[in-house]
Amino acid sequence: MAKITGLGGVFHVVKDPAVTRAWYKEYLGLEGEYGPMLRWSEETGDAPYSLIGAFGSGEYFKPSDKPFMVNFRVDDLDAFIAELKAKGLDILDYSDEGYGKFAWIIDCDGVKLELWQQVEAP
Repeated sequence: MAKITGLGGVFHVVKDPAVTRAWYKEYLGLEGEYGPMLRWSEETGDAPYSLIGAFGSGEYFKPSDKPFMVNFRVDDLDAFIAELKAKGLDILDYSDEGYGKFAWIIDCDGVKLELWQQVEAP
């Protein structure tokens, strides 16, 4: 059975994403290509991490009207999606970006959830 393995990240709407990223770097020492990263080990590259993602608008969170989205890491996204569909849950979209597979759902309170399977770099 596929399962959630951790928190992939929290994504929220801010006035200026660049200022927010700079703040996290200066005060908390967190930085990364896509935003502040919490690395689970001292390794780099494919080592697991969680991301704090700052967005300038909530368009990425649509169709939710909430100003945030939660990203969960999963061990087998395709199997997890199949299990959700078998339970009658709608999958909003699916994408394989090469560095990871993504799917999106809406929870019972209207919050958009992003499911992410990190894929090792080639």
